[in-house]
Amino acid sequence: MPPIFKALATIMAWILWICAFVLGFGTLAMGIIRGDLFSTAEAPPVVYAAMFATAGFYAIVAAVVMLLRKKME
Repeated sequence: MPPIFKALATIMAWILWICAFVLGFGTLAMGIIRGDLFSTAEAPPVVYAAMFATAGFYAIVAAVVMLLRKKME
């Protein structure tokens, strides 16, 4: 395979990994600042679970892309 595919896979994996961290930590910070995550009065909104799931999905996809990149060698 041409080396450009290896470079593009590396860039894509890094972008997904960084997006996963930004989305995860951003959701955590937003939940803490708004007081929704640690409130015992009511259950936290489902948007926090959805955002954490999305961040986890991005991290898993980044790992899969890196495994595929390694197989390109």
